[in-house]
Amino acid sequence: MLRDFSKENFDIIIQAGQSNSEGCGQGDVEKPYSANENIWYLNNDFSISVAQERIWGNSIVGDYSLSFAREYADSGKLQSGRKVLIVRSAVGGTGFLDGHWKPNDDLCLRMMEMIRTALDINSGNKLVAFLWHQGETDASLNAGHKTHYNNLSTLINNVRKAYKCENLPFIAGDFVHHWKYENMQICEPVINAIKAVCSDIGNSMFVETTGLQSNDQKIGNQDTIHFCREALYQLGIKYFKAYEGLTPAE
Repeated sequence: MLRDFSKENFDIIIQAGQSNSEGCGQGDVEKPYSANENIWYLNNDFSISVAQERIWGNSIVGDYSLSFAREYADSGKLQSGRKVLIVRSAVGGTGFLDGHWKPNDDLCLRMMEMIRTALDINSGNKLVAFLWHQGETDASLNAGHKTHYNNLSTLINNVRKAYKCENLPFIAGDFVHHWKYENMQICEPVINAIKAVCSDIGNSMFVETTGLQSNDQKIGNQDTIHFCREALYQLGIKYFKAYEGLTPAE
């Protein structure tokens, strides 16, 4: 039987960007995420399902929005009678310069439609956070500081304006250091642009990722660009701590 989600009141978390936002982390974790009825996904096919880690081949892969949402619910920010809906709009290997995240590009347009769909489910639904992790593709395409700054700030400002949430908390994070330090020349302009955007647009925070391991460091699979599963759990907690700093307790 199809579930009528119009009866649910959702706090909506936007999760966008590329593969580290989509979640490609492998390896064991100390406290695996346990799916529950309080936290849901709006998937990129516009279906709604209980939020849970994905199976990728023979591995379970992590998702930092899950540890963020778990912290959000456990902290008391999720009020009684409400649930979390994560807008899962991230897609691996995508950027601004390859035609996916600028205002009229496919993934940006789909993200905007997913947000609209989430809000329209119930008049009581509300946006609470915009979680972003992206930039590796643009770094690989030699994006300059100004170009990346303009593209990212335009994206955030358009979301805030379109949904009348000028103070929507925005949080972004650094790359996997394992990959970044092997590619510092191309990474530095993009990372510095992301930091500058977070500094300039208001109610935003940049999250450092020092010490968060890559898949290669965790399981030895030569994947240096992706956070491992445990690192994604930690990244979600770091994002939530940043979010707490932007949204003092009422």
